Amino acid sequence: MFKKILIANRGEIAVRAVRACRDLDIWTVALFDASDRDSLHVRLADECVQITSPLGYLDVQQIVELALKTEADAIYPGYGFLAERKDFAAACEAAGIVFIGPPSHVLTAFSNKIDMLEAVAAAGLAIPLHSSVSFRPHEEDIFQAEAEDIGYPLVIKSCSGGRGRASRIIYRPEDLHRGVREAAAEAQMVFGSDDLYYEHMIRHATFLDVQVLADQYGNMVHLGERDGSIQRNNQKLVTEGPAPDLTPAQRARLHEMALQIARLFNYVNAGTIEFLMDDAGQIYFTEVKCRIQVEHPVTEMTTRRDLVREQIRIASGERLGITQEDVRIHGTAMQCRITAEDPWNNFMPSPGFLRRFRLPGGPYVRVDSYAYSGCTVSARYDPMIAKLVVWGETRNDCMQRMRRALQDFAIAGIQTNLPLFQRILDDPDFIEGRYDTGFLQRSLTEAKPEVGDELLQDLAVIAAVAYQIRLQSQQPVTPDRLLQGWHRSGRQLSG
Repeated sequence: MFKKILIANRGEIAVRAVRACRDLDIWTVALFDASDRDSLHVRLADECVQITSPLGYLDVQQIVELALKTEADAIYPGYGFLAERKDFAAACEAAGIVFIGPPSHVLTAFSNKIDMLEAVAAAGLAIPLHSSVSFRPHEEDIFQAEAEDIGYPLVIKSCSGGRGRASRIIYRPEDLHRGVREAAAEAQMVFGSDDLYYEHMIRHATFLDVQVLADQYGNMVHLGERDGSIQRNNQKLVTEGPAPDLTPAQRARLHEMALQIARLFNYVNAGTIEFLMDDAGQIYFTEVKCRIQVEHPVTEMTTRRDLVREQIRIASGERLGITQEDVRIHGTAMQCRITAEDPWNNFMPSPGFLRRFRLPGGPYVRVDSYAYSGCTVSARYDPMIAKLVVWGETRNDCMQRMRRALQDFAIAGIQTNLPLFQRILDDPDFIEGRYDTGFLQRSLTEAKPEVGDELLQDLAVIAAVAYQIRLQSQQPVTPDRLLQGWHRSGRQLSG
Protein backbone atom coordinates (compact mmCIF):
# COMPACT_ATOMS: atom_id res chain seq x y z
CA MET A 1 0.00 0.00 0.00
CA PHE A 2 1.10 3.58 -0.66
CA LYS A 3 2.82 5.67 2.03
CA LYS A 4 2.02 9.11 0.59
CA ILE A 5 -0.47 10.34 -2.03
CA LEU A 6 -0.57 13.75 -3.70
CA ILE A 7 -4.13 14.85 -4.47
CA ALA A 8 -4.17 16.68 -7.80
CA ASN A 9 -7.55 18.34 -7.36
CA ARG A 10 -9.54 20.75 -5.23
CA GLY A 11 -12.98 21.16 -3.69
CA GLU A 12 -15.11 18.39 -2.24
CA ILE A 13 -13.43 15.56 -4.18
CA ALA A 14 -10.08 16.57 -2.69
CA VAL A 15 -11.65 16.51 0.78
CA ARG A 16 -13.15 13.12 -0.02
CA ALA A 17 -9.76 11.78 -1.10
CA VAL A 18 -8.00 13.09 2.02
CA ARG A 19 -10.50 11.28 4.22
CA ALA A 20 -10.22 8.02 2.27
CA CYS A 21 -6.43 8.17 2.59
CA ARG A 22 -6.67 8.75 6.33
CA ASP A 23 -8.88 5.68 6.64
CA LEU A 24 -6.06 3.75 4.98
CA ASP A 25 -3.37 5.44 7.12
CA ILE A 26 -1.83 7.13 4.07
CA TRP A 27 -0.11 10.54 4.35
CA THR A 28 -1.69 13.16 2.08
CA VAL A 29 -0.34 16.13 0.14
CA ALA A 30 -2.81 18.80 -0.98
CA LEU A 31 -2.32 21.09 -3.96
CA PHE A 32 -3.65 24.62 -3.89
CA ASP A 33 -3.50 27.79 -5.94
CA ALA A 34 -3.75 31.34 -4.62
CA SER A 35 -7.56 31.28 -4.52
CA ASP A 36 -7.64 27.96 -2.62
CA ARG A 37 -5.19 28.84 0.15
CA ASP A 38 -7.88 28.61 2.86
CA SER A 39 -9.81 25.70 1.34
CA LEU A 40 -10.88 22.79 3.49
CA HIS A 41 -8.81 20.19 1.64
CA VAL A 42 -5.69 22.23 2.40
CA ARG A 43 -6.58 22.39 6.09
CA LEU A 44 -7.30 18.67 6.33
CA ALA A 45 -4.29 17.31 4.46
CA ASP A 46 -1.09 16.36 6.25
CA GLU A 47 0.99 18.49 3.91
CA CYS A 48 0.31 21.11 1.25
CA VAL A 49 2.15 22.66 -1.69
CA GLN A 50 1.18 25.61 -3.86
CA ILE A 51 0.78 25.52 -7.62
CA THR A 52 2.43 28.63 -9.03
CA SER A 53 1.85 27.93 -12.72
CA PRO A 54 -0.74 30.05 -14.59
CA LEU A 55 -2.21 26.71 -15.74
CA GLY A 56 -3.03 25.84 -12.15
CA TYR A 57 -4.43 22.34 -11.72
CA LEU A 58 -3.85 21.66 -15.43
CA ASP A 59 -0.06 21.93 -15.35
CA VAL A 60 1.12 18.35 -15.87
CA GLN A 61 4.82 19.08 -15.50
CA GLN A 62 4.59 21.09 -12.30
CA ILE A 63 2.23 18.64 -10.60
CA VAL A 64 4.55 15.72 -11.36
CA GLU A 65 7.51 17.76 -10.12
CA LEU A 66 5.67 18.57 -6.88
CA ALA A 67 4.85 14.89 -6.41
CA LEU A 68 8.54 14.04 -6.78
CA LYS A 69 9.56 16.89 -4.48
CA THR A 70 7.19 15.73 -1.74
CA GLU A 71 8.17 12.08 -2.32
CA ALA A 72 4.61 10.98 -3.06
CA ASP A 73 4.17 7.36 -4.18
CA ALA A 74 1.01 8.09 -6.15
CA ILE A 75 -1.22 10.86 -7.48
CA TYR A 76 -4.99 10.88 -7.03
CA PRO A 77 -6.60 12.91 -9.86
CA GLY A 78 -10.28 12.93 -8.78
CA TYR A 79 -12.47 14.18 -11.64
CA GLY A 80 -12.16 17.04 -14.07
CA PHE A 81 -8.82 18.78 -14.65
CA LEU A 82 -6.27 16.03 -15.51
CA ALA A 83 -8.27 12.99 -14.40
CA GLU A 84 -8.72 11.54 -17.91
CA ARG A 85 -5.63 12.96 -19.61
CA LYS A 86 -3.47 10.21 -21.10
CA ASP A 87 -0.43 12.50 -21.14
CA PHE A 88 -0.77 13.06 -17.39
CA ALA A 89 -1.01 9.33 -16.68
CA ALA A 90 2.00 8.72 -18.95
CA ALA A 91 4.01 11.47 -17.23
CA CYS A 92 3.28 9.89 -13.85
CA GLU A 93 4.35 6.48 -15.10
CA ALA A 94 7.56 7.89 -16.62
CA ALA A 95 8.42 9.53 -13.29
CA GLY A 96 7.83 6.31 -11.36
CA ILE A 97 4.67 7.64 -9.70
CA VAL A 98 1.47 5.60 -9.68
CA PHE A 99 -1.51 7.26 -11.35
CA ILE A 100 -4.61 6.26 -9.38
CA GLY A 101 -6.87 5.51 -12.30
CA PRO A 102 -6.69 3.63 -15.59
CA PRO A 103 -3.15 3.27 -17.00
CA SER A 104 -2.14 5.50 -19.90
CA HIS A 105 -2.70 2.81 -22.55
CA VAL A 106 -6.31 2.41 -21.42
CA LEU A 107 -6.87 6.18 -21.44
CA THR A 108 -5.37 6.29 -24.94
CA ALA A 109 -8.05 3.89 -26.15
CA PHE A 110 -10.71 6.35 -24.95
CA SER A 111 -8.95 9.54 -26.02
CA ASN A 112 -10.53 9.43 -29.49
CA LYS A 113 -14.21 9.20 -28.66
CA ILE A 114 -15.24 8.63 -32.26
CA ASP A 115 -12.97 5.58 -32.53
CA MET A 116 -14.33 4.40 -29.19
CA LEU A 117 -17.92 4.64 -30.42
CA GLU A 118 -17.05 2.77 -33.60
CA ALA A 119 -15.35 -0.02 -31.63
CA VAL A 120 -18.46 -0.46 -29.49
CA ALA A 121 -20.66 -0.49 -32.60
CA ALA A 122 -18.41 -3.15 -34.15
CA ALA A 123 -19.06 -5.28 -31.06
CA GLY A 124 -22.76 -5.25 -31.91
CA LEU A 125 -23.99 -2.62 -29.44
CA ALA A 126 -26.16 0.38 -30.28
CA ILE A 127 -24.62 3.86 -30.34
CA PRO A 128 -26.08 7.30 -31.19
CA LEU A 129 -25.57 8.85 -34.60
CA HIS A 130 -22.35 10.88 -34.35
CA SER A 131 -19.91 12.90 -36.45
CA SER A 132 -17.42 10.93 -38.51
CA VAL A 133 -14.45 13.09 -37.50
CA SER A 134 -13.51 15.41 -34.67
CA PHE A 135 -12.89 19.09 -35.34
CA ARG A 136 -11.58 22.32 -33.85
CA PRO A 137 -13.33 25.71 -33.79
CA HIS A 138 -11.36 27.16 -36.72
CA GLU A 139 -12.33 24.22 -38.99
CA GLU A 140 -15.62 25.77 -40.05
CA ASP A 141 -16.08 23.74 -43.24
CA ILE A 142 -15.75 20.48 -41.30
CA PHE A 143 -18.05 21.28 -38.38
CA GLN A 144 -20.65 22.83 -40.68
CA ALA A 145 -20.71 19.78 -42.97
CA GLU A 146 -20.80 17.32 -40.07
CA ALA A 147 -23.76 19.14 -38.52
CA GLU A 148 -25.68 19.01 -41.79
CA ASP A 149 -25.05 15.27 -42.06
CA ILE A 150 -26.23 14.54 -38.50
CA GLY A 151 -29.15 16.93 -38.36
CA TYR A 152 -30.66 18.91 -35.50
CA PRO A 153 -30.94 18.88 -32.57
CA LEU A 154 -27.37 17.83 -31.89
CA VAL A 155 -24.99 17.84 -28.94
CA ILE A 156 -21.51 19.35 -29.17
CA LYS A 157 -19.15 17.36 -26.94
CA SER A 158 -15.50 17.55 -25.95
CA CYS A 159 -13.27 14.73 -27.11
CA SER A 160 -11.46 14.99 -23.77
CA GLY A 161 -14.33 15.91 -21.54
CA GLY A 162 -16.68 14.84 -18.87
CA ARG A 163 -18.77 16.26 -16.02
CA GLY A 164 -20.99 17.89 -18.63
CA ARG A 165 -18.28 20.46 -19.30
CA ALA A 166 -17.87 21.83 -22.83
CA SER A 167 -21.18 20.32 -23.96
CA ARG A 168 -23.81 22.34 -25.80
CA ILE A 169 -27.21 21.34 -27.20
CA ILE A 170 -27.89 23.04 -30.53
CA TYR A 171 -31.45 23.15 -31.86
CA ARG A 172 -31.01 25.49 -34.84
CA PRO A 173 -28.27 25.96 -37.48
CA GLU A 174 -27.96 29.66 -36.67
CA ASP A 175 -26.77 28.78 -33.16
CA LEU A 176 -24.05 26.37 -34.31
CA HIS A 177 -21.09 28.76 -34.65
CA ARG A 178 -21.63 30.32 -31.25
CA GLY A 179 -22.08 26.88 -29.66
CA VAL A 180 -18.86 25.55 -31.20
CA ARG A 181 -16.90 28.60 -30.03
CA GLU A 182 -18.23 28.38 -26.49
CA ALA A 183 -17.75 24.61 -26.22
CA ALA A 184 -14.20 24.82 -27.59
CA ALA A 185 -13.23 27.64 -25.22
CA GLU A 186 -14.57 25.75 -22.21
CA ALA A 187 -12.93 22.50 -23.32
CA GLN A 188 -9.58 24.26 -23.68
CA MET A 189 -9.89 25.88 -20.26
CA VAL A 190 -11.05 22.77 -18.39
CA PHE A 191 -9.37 19.91 -20.27
CA GLY A 192 -6.52 21.55 -22.15
CA SER A 193 -7.86 20.56 -25.59
CA ASP A 194 -10.45 22.15 -27.88
CA ASP A 195 -11.16 19.06 -30.01
CA LEU A 196 -14.92 18.51 -30.39
CA TYR A 197 -17.39 16.11 -31.97
CA TYR A 198 -21.17 15.83 -32.40
CA GLU A 199 -23.83 13.39 -31.32
CA HIS A 200 -27.39 13.51 -32.55
CA MET A 201 -29.61 14.38 -29.61
CA ILE A 202 -31.99 11.65 -28.49
CA ARG A 203 -35.16 13.36 -27.28
CA HIS A 204 -37.00 12.22 -24.15
CA ALA A 205 -34.07 10.03 -23.14
CA THR A 206 -33.26 8.45 -19.80
CA PHE A 207 -29.63 8.99 -18.78
CA LEU A 208 -28.15 5.88 -17.17
CA ASP A 209 -24.74 5.26 -15.58
CA VAL A 210 -23.32 1.87 -14.64
CA GLN A 211 -20.48 1.86 -12.13
CA VAL A 212 -17.73 -0.70 -12.72
CA LEU A 213 -14.62 -1.77 -10.81
CA ALA A 214 -11.78 -3.74 -12.39
CA ASP A 215 -8.37 -4.77 -11.11
CA GLN A 216 -5.11 -5.39 -12.96
CA TYR A 217 -5.73 -9.14 -13.11
CA GLY A 218 -8.91 -9.24 -15.19
CA ASN A 219 -11.41 -9.32 -12.32
CA MET A 220 -14.38 -7.04 -12.89
CA VAL A 221 -17.78 -6.24 -11.34
CA HIS A 222 -20.58 -3.75 -11.87
CA LEU A 223 -22.14 -1.98 -8.89
CA GLY A 224 -25.56 -1.27 -10.32
CA GLU A 225 -26.86 1.76 -12.16
CA ARG A 226 -27.75 5.38 -11.48
CA ASP A 227 -30.34 7.59 -13.19
CA GLY A 228 -28.98 11.06 -13.91
CA SER A 229 -31.68 12.35 -16.24
CA ILE A 230 -32.41 15.58 -14.36
CA GLN A 231 -29.73 17.80 -15.83
CA ARG A 232 -28.86 21.38 -16.56
CA ASN A 233 -26.16 22.15 -19.12
CA ASN A 234 -25.48 18.40 -19.26
CA GLN A 235 -24.57 18.28 -15.58
CA LYS A 236 -26.65 16.05 -13.34
CA LEU A 237 -28.55 17.99 -10.69
CA VAL A 238 -30.41 15.02 -9.20
CA THR A 239 -29.13 11.45 -9.38
CA GLU A 240 -30.71 8.36 -7.90
CA GLY A 241 -29.92 4.69 -7.80
CA PRO A 242 -31.23 2.28 -8.72
CA ALA A 243 -33.02 3.83 -11.72
CA PRO A 244 -36.73 4.03 -10.88
CA ASP A 245 -38.25 3.21 -14.27
CA LEU A 246 -36.37 0.16 -15.60
CA THR A 247 -37.88 -3.27 -16.12
CA PRO A 248 -35.88 -6.24 -14.79
CA ALA A 249 -35.00 -7.19 -18.39
CA GLN A 250 -33.77 -3.68 -19.20
CA ARG A 251 -31.70 -3.57 -16.02
CA ALA A 252 -30.07 -6.93 -16.73
CA ARG A 253 -29.31 -5.89 -20.32
CA LEU A 254 -27.84 -2.59 -19.15
CA HIS A 255 -25.46 -4.28 -16.71
CA GLU A 256 -24.46 -6.86 -19.30
CA MET A 257 -23.65 -4.15 -21.85
CA ALA A 258 -21.56 -2.22 -19.33
CA LEU A 259 -19.37 -5.20 -18.48
CA GLN A 260 -19.05 -6.12 -22.16
CA ILE A 261 -17.79 -2.62 -23.01
CA ALA A 262 -15.38 -2.51 -20.05
CA ARG A 263 -13.92 -5.87 -21.08
CA LEU A 264 -13.70 -4.76 -24.71
CA PHE A 265 -11.18 -2.09 -23.69
CA ASN A 266 -9.48 -4.10 -20.90
CA TYR A 267 -10.57 -1.49 -18.40
CA VAL A 268 -8.76 -1.07 -15.06
CA ASN A 269 -9.78 0.80 -11.88
CA ALA A 270 -13.10 2.59 -11.25
CA GLY A 271 -15.10 3.79 -14.23
CA THR A 272 -18.59 4.58 -15.39
CA ILE A 273 -20.23 3.35 -18.58
CA GLU A 274 -22.87 5.83 -19.72
CA PHE A 275 -26.00 5.07 -21.72
CA LEU A 276 -29.10 6.76 -23.07
CA MET A 277 -32.42 4.93 -23.27
CA ASP A 278 -35.02 6.33 -25.65
CA ASP A 279 -38.77 6.34 -25.04
CA ALA A 280 -39.07 3.03 -26.92
CA GLY A 281 -36.70 1.30 -24.48
CA GLN A 282 -33.69 1.10 -26.85
CA ILE A 283 -30.40 1.48 -24.94
CA TYR A 284 -27.50 3.34 -26.59
CA PHE A 285 -23.92 3.47 -25.34
CA THR A 286 -22.58 7.04 -25.23
CA GLU A 287 -19.22 7.09 -23.46
CA VAL A 288 -16.95 5.84 -20.69
CA LYS A 289 -15.90 8.11 -17.84
CA CYS A 290 -12.42 6.85 -16.92
CA ARG A 291 -12.48 8.16 -13.37
CA ILE A 292 -14.57 8.52 -10.25
CA GLN A 293 -17.76 10.52 -10.88
CA VAL A 294 -19.46 13.32 -8.98
CA GLU A 295 -22.36 10.94 -8.36
CA HIS A 296 -20.31 8.09 -6.86
CA PRO A 297 -21.79 8.55 -3.33
CA VAL A 298 -25.13 7.25 -4.63
CA THR A 299 -23.49 3.93 -5.48
CA GLU A 300 -21.57 3.94 -2.21
CA MET A 301 -24.82 4.27 -0.28
CA THR A 302 -26.63 1.47 -2.10
CA THR A 303 -23.72 -0.99 -2.23
CA ARG A 304 -22.02 -0.04 1.06
CA ARG A 305 -18.67 0.11 -0.74
CA ASP A 306 -16.08 2.90 -0.51
CA LEU A 307 -15.22 3.58 -4.16
CA VAL A 308 -12.31 5.93 -3.53
CA ARG A 309 -10.78 3.36 -1.20
CA GLU A 310 -11.26 0.73 -3.94
CA GLN A 311 -9.52 3.00 -6.46
CA ILE A 312 -6.50 3.31 -4.20
CA ARG A 313 -6.39 -0.41 -3.43
CA ILE A 314 -6.59 -1.38 -7.10
CA ALA A 315 -3.89 1.13 -8.09
CA SER A 316 -1.60 -0.27 -5.38
CA GLY A 317 -1.78 -3.67 -7.08
CA GLU A 318 -4.30 -5.40 -4.86
CA ARG A 319 -6.86 -7.76 -6.31
CA LEU A 320 -10.53 -6.91 -6.38
CA GLY A 321 -11.84 -8.37 -3.16
CA ILE A 322 -15.38 -9.08 -4.38
CA THR A 323 -17.17 -11.04 -7.09
CA GLN A 324 -20.39 -10.14 -8.86
CA GLU A 325 -22.27 -12.46 -6.51
CA ASP A 326 -21.07 -10.37 -3.56
CA VAL A 327 -22.64 -7.18 -4.92
CA ARG A 328 -26.02 -6.39 -3.38
CA ILE A 329 -28.08 -3.26 -3.97
CA HIS A 330 -29.71 -2.04 -0.76
CA GLY A 331 -32.61 0.42 -0.85
CA THR A 332 -32.50 3.70 -2.78
CA ALA A 333 -30.03 6.58 -2.62
CA MET A 334 -30.42 10.07 -4.05
CA GLN A 335 -28.03 12.99 -4.56
CA CYS A 336 -28.69 16.69 -5.06
CA ARG A 337 -25.89 18.80 -6.52
CA ILE A 338 -25.83 22.06 -4.56
CA THR A 339 -24.41 24.96 -6.58
CA ALA A 340 -23.76 28.65 -5.99
CA GLU A 341 -26.30 29.73 -8.59
CA ASP A 342 -29.64 31.52 -8.53
CA PRO A 343 -32.19 29.19 -10.19
CA TRP A 344 -34.81 31.95 -10.38
CA ASN A 345 -32.43 34.33 -12.17
CA ASN A 346 -31.32 32.17 -15.11
CA PHE A 347 -28.88 30.31 -12.82
CA MET A 348 -26.69 33.37 -12.44
CA PRO A 349 -23.46 32.45 -10.60
CA SER A 350 -23.34 33.63 -7.00
CA PRO A 351 -19.79 33.41 -5.65
CA GLY A 352 -18.92 35.15 -2.41
CA PHE A 353 -18.49 34.90 1.34
CA LEU A 354 -20.42 32.18 3.18
CA ARG A 355 -21.82 33.76 6.33
CA ARG A 356 -23.57 30.58 7.39
CA PHE A 357 -23.26 26.97 6.33
CA ARG A 358 -25.37 24.65 8.47
CA LEU A 359 -25.38 21.03 7.35
CA PRO A 360 -28.33 18.66 7.65
CA GLY A 361 -27.88 15.53 9.71
CA GLY A 362 -29.62 12.41 10.93
CA PRO A 363 -29.45 8.75 9.90
CA TYR A 364 -28.41 8.05 6.29
CA VAL A 365 -27.75 11.71 5.45
CA ARG A 366 -24.37 12.59 3.96
CA VAL A 367 -22.90 15.86 2.73
CA ASP A 368 -19.71 15.97 0.66
CA SER A 369 -18.45 19.55 0.61
CA TYR A 370 -15.42 21.81 0.84
CA ALA A 371 -17.45 24.70 2.25
CA TYR A 372 -17.73 25.99 5.81
CA SER A 373 -19.03 29.11 7.55
CA GLY A 374 -16.58 31.91 6.84
CA CYS A 375 -15.12 30.52 3.63
CA THR A 376 -15.25 32.13 0.21
CA VAL A 377 -16.80 30.45 -2.82
CA SER A 378 -14.56 31.27 -5.77
CA ALA A 379 -15.88 32.48 -9.11
CA ARG A 380 -12.95 30.81 -10.82
CA TYR A 381 -14.13 27.21 -10.65
CA ASP A 382 -17.22 25.03 -10.98
CA PRO A 383 -20.10 26.48 -8.87
CA MET A 384 -20.79 23.18 -7.07
CA ILE A 385 -20.29 23.69 -3.33
CA ALA A 386 -21.81 20.50 -1.90
CA LYS A 387 -23.44 17.17 -2.65
CA LEU A 388 -26.36 16.20 -0.44
CA VAL A 389 -26.86 12.43 -0.45
CA VAL A 390 -29.50 10.43 1.41
CA TRP A 391 -30.54 6.78 1.56
CA GLY A 392 -33.82 5.04 2.34
CA GLU A 393 -35.17 1.51 2.54
CA THR A 394 -37.63 2.43 -0.23
CA ARG A 395 -37.71 5.19 -2.81
CA ASN A 396 -40.50 6.93 -0.91
CA ASP A 397 -38.45 6.83 2.30
CA CYS A 398 -35.50 8.25 0.39
CA MET A 399 -37.52 11.11 -1.10
CA GLN A 400 -39.01 12.06 2.25
CA ARG A 401 -35.59 12.03 3.91
CA MET A 402 -34.25 14.23 1.11
CA ARG A 403 -37.10 16.72 1.60
CA ARG A 404 -36.29 16.96 5.30
CA ALA A 405 -32.55 17.28 4.67
CA LEU A 406 -33.11 20.07 2.15
CA GLN A 407 -35.19 21.93 4.72
CA ASP A 408 -32.42 21.52 7.31
CA PHE A 409 -29.68 22.74 4.96
CA ALA A 410 -29.03 26.44 5.67
CA ILE A 411 -26.71 28.55 3.51
CA ALA A 412 -26.44 32.33 3.90
CA GLY A 413 -24.30 34.86 2.08
CA ILE A 414 -24.78 33.59 -1.47
CA GLN A 415 -27.63 32.38 -3.64
CA THR A 416 -27.91 28.62 -4.18
CA ASN A 417 -30.15 26.20 -6.05
CA LEU A 418 -31.50 24.63 -2.82
CA PRO A 419 -35.09 25.87 -3.43
CA LEU A 420 -35.11 24.21 -6.85
CA PHE A 421 -34.74 20.74 -5.35
CA GLN A 422 -37.84 21.15 -3.19
CA ARG A 423 -39.83 21.76 -6.37
CA ILE A 424 -38.29 18.72 -8.04
CA LEU A 425 -39.04 16.48 -5.06
CA ASP A 426 -42.67 17.63 -5.07
CA ASP A 427 -43.22 17.23 -8.81
CA PRO A 428 -45.77 14.44 -9.56
CA ASP A 429 -43.70 13.02 -12.44
CA PHE A 430 -40.60 12.80 -10.27
CA ILE A 431 -42.55 11.22 -7.43
CA GLU A 432 -43.77 8.54 -9.83
CA GLY A 433 -40.28 8.04 -11.30
CA ARG A 434 -41.42 9.16 -14.75
CA TYR A 435 -38.90 11.71 -15.97
CA ASP A 436 -36.29 12.13 -18.69
CA THR A 437 -33.54 14.52 -19.78
CA GLY A 438 -36.12 17.16 -20.75
CA PHE A 439 -37.72 17.20 -17.30
CA LEU A 440 -36.03 20.29 -15.89
CA GLN A 441 -36.42 22.45 -18.97
CA ARG A 442 -40.06 21.42 -19.41
CA SER A 443 -41.26 21.67 -15.87
CA LEU A 444 -39.10 23.92 -13.76
CA THR A 445 -36.95 26.53 -15.45
CA GLU A 446 -39.97 28.74 -16.10
CA ALA A 447 -41.56 28.02 -12.72
CA LYS A 448 -40.20 31.01 -10.85
CA PRO A 449 -41.72 31.64 -7.42
CA GLU A 450 -44.40 34.31 -7.51
CA VAL A 451 -43.95 37.22 -5.12
CA GLY A 452 -46.88 39.64 -4.87
CA ASP A 453 -46.53 43.44 -4.73
CA GLU A 454 -47.92 43.58 -1.19
CA LEU A 455 -45.32 41.12 0.07
CA LEU A 456 -42.54 43.09 -1.60
CA GLN A 457 -43.79 46.28 0.09
CA ASP A 458 -43.85 44.54 3.48
CA LEU A 459 -40.32 43.25 2.99
CA ALA A 460 -39.12 46.74 2.05
CA VAL A 461 -40.66 48.23 5.22
CA ILE A 462 -39.10 45.51 7.40
CA ALA A 463 -35.69 46.10 5.84
CA ALA A 464 -35.97 49.88 6.33
CA VAL A 465 -36.96 49.55 10.00
CA ALA A 466 -34.14 47.08 10.68
CA TYR A 467 -31.67 49.46 9.04
CA GLN A 468 -32.83 52.41 11.16
CA ILE A 469 -32.57 50.38 14.37
CA ARG A 470 -29.03 49.43 13.44
CA LEU A 471 -28.08 53.06 12.76
CA GLN A 472 -29.53 54.23 16.09
CA SER A 473 -27.62 51.67 18.10
CA GLN A 474 -24.72 53.71 19.60
CA GLN A 475 -22.93 50.88 21.35
CA PRO A 476 -23.03 47.11 21.60
CA VAL A 477 -25.65 45.74 23.99
CA THR A 478 -24.67 42.85 26.24
CA PRO A 479 -27.37 40.17 26.33
CA ASP A 480 -29.05 39.67 29.72
CA ARG A 481 -27.92 36.06 29.87
CA LEU A 482 -24.29 37.24 29.96
CA LEU A 483 -24.89 39.58 32.92
CA GLN A 484 -25.82 36.88 35.40
CA GLY A 485 -24.89 33.41 36.59
CA TRP A 486 -21.62 31.74 35.70
CA HIS A 487 -21.16 33.91 32.60
CA ARG A 488 -20.57 36.94 34.83
CA SER A 489 -18.50 35.11 37.44
CA GLY A 490 -16.39 33.43 34.81
CA ARG A 491 -15.32 36.82 33.48
CA GLN A 492 -14.14 38.24 36.83
CA LEU A 493 -10.40 38.43 37.36
CA SER A 494 -9.12 36.61 40.42
CA GLY A 495 -7.50 38.52 43.28
